[in-house]
Amino acid sequence: MKKITLFFLLLSSMLLYSQKEVKVDLSNPNSAIYTHLYFLQSDSYEPVKAATTIYGFQGEEAEEIAIKLKKILDGKGLKVDFSKVPTNTMYSDTTGYKIGNRYVLFPYQMPEIYVERVGGNWYYSSETTSQVNNLYKSIYPWHTEKLLQIIPEIGHSKILNIELWQYLGLLILVILCFILFFLLKKIVLYILRKIQLWIVHKSNAKIDVALKKLTRPIVLLIVIWFLKTLLPSLMLDLDVNTVIFLVLNIMVTVFWIYVFLKLVKVIMSVYEEFAESTHNKLDDQLVPILNNFLTGIVIFVGFLKMLTLFGIKPVTVIAGASIGGIAVALASQDTVKNLIGTIMIFIDKPFHIGDWIEAGEVVGTVETVGFRSTTVRAADTSVYQIPNSTLSEMVVNNKGLRAYRRYTTNLGLRYDTPPELIDAFVDGVRKIIKLHSATRDDAFNVEFSGFGDSSLLILVNVYFTALDWNKEQASKHSLHIAILKLAKEIGVDFAFPSTTVMIEQFPEKKGLELPYNIDEKRIQEIINNISKK
Repeated sequence: MKKITLFFLLLSSMLLYSQKEVKVDLSNPNSAIYTHLYFLQSDSYEPVKAATTIYGFQGEEAEEIAIKLKKILDGKGLKVDFSKVPTNTMYSDTTGYKIGNRYVLFPYQMPEIYVERVGGNWYYSSETTSQVNNLYKSIYPWHTEKLLQIIPEIGHSKILNIELWQYLGLLILVILCFILFFLLKKIVLYILRKIQLWIVHKSNAKIDVALKKLTRPIVLLIVIWFLKTLLPSLMLDLDVNTVIFLVLNIMVTVFWIYVFLKLVKVIMSVYEEFAESTHNKLDDQLVPILNNFLTGIVIFVGFLKMLTLFGIKPVTVIAGASIGGIAVALASQDTVKNLIGTIMIFIDKPFHIGDWIEAGEVVGTVETVGFRSTTVRAADTSVYQIPNSTLSEMVVNNKGLRAYRRYTTNLGLRYDTPPELIDAFVDGVRKIIKLHSATRDDAFNVEFSGFGDSSLLILVNVYFTALDWNKEQASKHSLHIAILKLAKEIGVDFAFPSTTVMIEQFPEKKGLELPYNIDEKRIQEIINNISKK
């Protein structure tokens, strides 16, 4: 009975051991990478088996490559998530990094390291093995090995899985980073100012403030690069390195987002100053729209970069965003139409800020052009919000683009005005227009145009050079006053709707007649005395 019991215990222990035993398996990407990393762990260290994943090399050379390959991943804090590594024997990469039966372990951090299928098995590629030595030297400087040799035994004592000499190294790195930060701060600001002056040849307080805010994240990026370069020299544990590099990479991404946001501010400050120097006021309105657009792009790209740090592929996010974008676009077609209308307005520029336009029933001055709508203020100060999609399809009469403002009116003289005074009045009005500072002297009409119901019609057609509505009204005022003064001096009266009753029973009664003075010398003297207004 004891022998039977002992037999079964021995058998069960053998079965348990056989279940825990890991064998070399190169049948798929997952198994090949696991074989390489498993047999280089401290509790299962068998570099001979790990070297079987290196194609084209054998013996100690293959073992050295396998060991260096693991140290490269450890030094960069790159920990393989085997739940995401494919187990398909015929796996084919379709991401565009390495097309074919290949799998890239870390496509964004280290695309040089990948496995490929050769003769039915999966190995680290010949391109990977050929670059191992260069990658190792770039991560672990020449002083790394010598540093390990001079460290005393007590320095290898561990606290929380980190050796004492590594704690000291971290402290020294932090101190060096602080020193480097304060040294580089003034240097980088000086360089940024020189670049800014070289590009735009001008500066102001707003740009200078933006440059100062831009300096700090740039210096921090340089300091983090310095820290990431020397950190592998401390040969920290993989788990520790993974956490540190993840934090540093998140900081780098956040700082880059901040840098580009501040760079957008600097560019917008320069563009805003340029827009203010131009006559096109629509450029001024483009500043906030362009600023919001560029800010959105920076944040979106930074968000995608942040996702890659956690192993999420941007392609997946963009695909999901595209599907969601279609749904949103279908639900908000008017918003999309308005956005397209805004783009078309800024491209075609049918009007500018401050232009007086007629769009359908809306007549007024353009005040703002936004993402969704355009604001037009009418003469009675009421405000109209016209959707840009509608405005881009309407016939817009832009009176602000007129070269001149045309003004046409009829002056009505009394029917009993003598022809001599009519000619004198017409000549006088013509001279007033020629000498007026706000009218064209080469294109106007002043003619006796016809007979009205109650007056003799004098057509006046002039073109004002002032395009502003207020200035146009002021020009009309001065022109009208000059014409009224001319009429008074010549002695003509303006007619008004009236009815004359002729009574023939009293022939001895004479009608009311004005004492018109048609002396040619007097008339010519009045016209000659017309001065420039």
